[in-house]
Amino acid sequence: MKHLALIAALTPFAAWADTDPADWDSVIAGAAGQTVYWNAWGGSTNTNDFIAWVGEQVKAEYDVTLEHVKLTDTADAVTRVLTEKQAGQDQNGAVDMIWINGANFAAMKEADLLFGPFAEALPNWDIVDVDGKTVQTDFTVPTEGYESPWAMAQVVFIYDTADVAEPLGSMQEILEWAKANPGRFTYPQPPDFLGTTFLKQVLVDILPDPSVLQEPVSDETYAEVVAPLWAYLDDLTPVMWREGRAYPVTGDATYQLINDGEVDLAISFSPGAASAAIANFELPDTVRTFVLDKGTIGNASFVAIPYNSGSKEAAMVVANFILSPEAQARAQDPELLGYGTVLNLEALAADDKALFDALDLGIATLTPEELGTAVAEPHPSWMTRIAEDWITRYGVTQ
Repeated sequence: MKHLALIAALTPFAAWADTDPADWDSVIAGAAGQTVYWNAWGGSTNTNDFIAWVGEQVKAEYDVTLEHVKLTDTADAVTRVLTEKQAGQDQNGAVDMIWINGANFAAMKEADLLFGPFAEALPNWDIVDVDGKTVQTDFTVPTEGYESPWAMAQVVFIYDTADVAEPLGSMQEILEWAKANPGRFTYPQPPDFLGTTFLKQVLVDILPDPSVLQEPVSDETYAEVVAPLWAYLDDLTPVMWREGRAYPVTGDATYQLINDGEVDLAISFSPGAASAAIANFELPDTVRTFVLDKGTIGNASFVAIPYNSGSKEAAMVVANFILSPEAQARAQDPELLGYGTVLNLEALAADDKALFDALDLGIATLTPEELGTAVAEPHPSWMTRIAEDWITRYGVTQ
């Protein structure tokens, strides 16, 4: 990826720390009047609306101004921080908070470009489900307090029951279905995170022993491990939507293709996304979701604060607020967003737990039992290399 070359040129350095994250009164005092430029994916109207709502709440309660810098690729924000470091801009950087995980987090952590540790000092950390959810590692990399979780995700496949008779149990079954129904499946074009997630899901499902993906990629074994992925895609690509000569830019764009009757099957990283899209009249009410028989990849979404942010206190306030029961319940509501919560609901006060108990998760949302146990993300080094190779092999110019 483009940020990795810049990282290689940097010498690690100690992260700057301003207000002590454990001194929450001082954090709140310092946050007043600050502006947080939250660099976050901007490809979803529902997500954009949620971030706007968060901005309204932190402005009213803490006098914090939240500006959503909408990204198509998180690496753009990473590159911005790296460029500022190279230029000696170690204070008042342009990026105050990033929606981040995976390779981007690993790269910034390795180069000491993150403020912290702060996450486990946040007041609302006490209600985070650290035992039942993967919130202290990110794609196998320990977070060590340098990023704070705010949403749980798991791969599901969205299908229109009007055209697809029943759920498909494996990536091989999806391939066979695609061959029998040419042009009716697609996925977002990598490096879009959902497109790269599709590549990972293929590999995790078709490898006899996917545990090899939990270790960093090795030059000696890479070609052998990923060969089944390229073989799979060589078979799939010609029978995809537009014969693989074009790809939707985002996951939301695939929903539009389903709604327009162009495709019948799509991938999502949000179990509640289909219900949310149905509620917003973006998908037909015949749409449902399924997971694969061996399970599907799951992870947490995090926020991190760059080392040179000039609004660290306000960024911590925002990170803490989105861990509040009010914000988490709103994020889980499929009519608004449909993300999974990172909270331990049994640790909540009765009034707070009632917010979640009252939610109708929607007609297309699988129950926790139906979702099953999420499959672990591969080490981020695999995805970085696979995404680069995919662009060489299958990439198209939009």
